[in-house]
Order: sequence, then C-alpha cells, then structure tokens
Amino acid sequence: MQISVSYLSSLYDKEKTIELINKTDAQYIHVDLMDGGFVSHKNFTINEVLDNLKDNKKPIDIHLMVFDPIIYIEKLATLKPEYITFHLEATKDIIKTIELIKNLGIKAGIALNPETNIMELMPYISFIDLVLVMSVAPGEGGQKFLEGTKEKLKDLIAIRKSNNLKFKIEVDGGINKDTIPFIKDADIAVSGSYICKNADYQLMIDNLKSALNNID
Repeated sequence: MQISVSYLSSLYDKEKTIELINKTDAQYIHVDLMDGGFVSHKNFTINEVLDNLKDNKKPIDIHLMVFDPIIYIEKLATLKPEYITFHLEATKDIIKTIELIKNLGIKAGIALNPETNIMELMPYISFIDLVLVMSVAPGEGGQKFLEGTKEKLKDLIAIRKSNNLKFKIEVDGGINKDTIPFIKDADIAVSGSYICKNADYQLMIDNLKSALNNID
C-alpha cells in the first residue's frame, strides 16, 4: 500500500509541513482544495496551492472538493500532478471533466462521499484511473473513520476484478495505525492529522506500515 500525506491539518505552517512531508518516504503529497461551497470550509486558493508546491519533490495527488472542478484543472495541471480527483456531485459535466484531466496528461479520479452509492460511479468507471473512497464526511480533518467504508472497498475491489479494470482505490479520512488494517486491500491510504499533528512524520508513517505488516 502507498501512503499519501495530506497537509490540511498540521502542527506547522504549510511551507514547513510540505518540507517535512518531502523528507519522508511517503509516495504522494495529498492536496485538499476546498471552495467553501461544495463543502462548508474554504482552505487554499489556487494561487496559494501553486506557490506552496512550486518546489515540491514528491508526486502530487490533488483532491478537489469544489463545485465546477473544470475551472481549476488547467491551472493545477502546471504542477504536473499524478492525479486530479473530483466528486461526482460537483459537476454535471463528468465526462468532459475526465477528458480534460486526461488530455492534460494527468490521471483522473472520482471521489465517493460516504453516502454516495457505488452504482452512481458505474457509467464512468472504465474511464478513470482512481476511485477515492471518503471514509469521513469531506471538508474537515481529524474525523473518525466510518465503518461502512470497509464494505464499499470490498465492493469496489469485486467490481474491478469482475470487469478486468485497472483503476486504483484510495481511501481518505480518519486513517491511523488503528484504522489502516480495515483498508489493507486499498492501493493508497491518505493520512493527514495522524502524521502532520506529530513532530516526527516518518515515525508515524512507519507506524502505519507496521500496523499493516502485523495483520494476522
């Protein structure tokens, strides 16, 4: 399993947090961009994201919690992220949004809120590279992991296998050393507060990996 670290909630300012993440062996830095409309909180502007990550060294994994994600994509593409993910409910132009992301040479992802039925994803599942399963309500760090995530992950894995698809499955929300075993079959785990609210980021990442390795 790969680890993607979110810098949404940290002991430090954004610049230092990103610097510390880049010193770890995490595979991705996870960018949560919220507009205050699709979710109740607003965090960074696009220009702040571009400025904060202009010297970033790790692959970037962008999660758009915004209405009309299509208006953000071309600017964010200048960071050359590996993934840009948006929510099904955020746009009526789902195929157009996927096509724009992929035409810019970026892998496209769709995020599923806890209440979103997997069946709503099915018309688009063969076009995307990533499914992001929200294991908390989107928009705020530090929430508790929702138990229903385990069943959704299991169903997505079955759909992927039965349809011979290649999309990755990422889980985001409430991931710590106690909850990561619940999602052991996911491809990528996003962890934010658990890592960035501690002084030693690498130690916390090592704790996640150890929890996975110690599963009976």
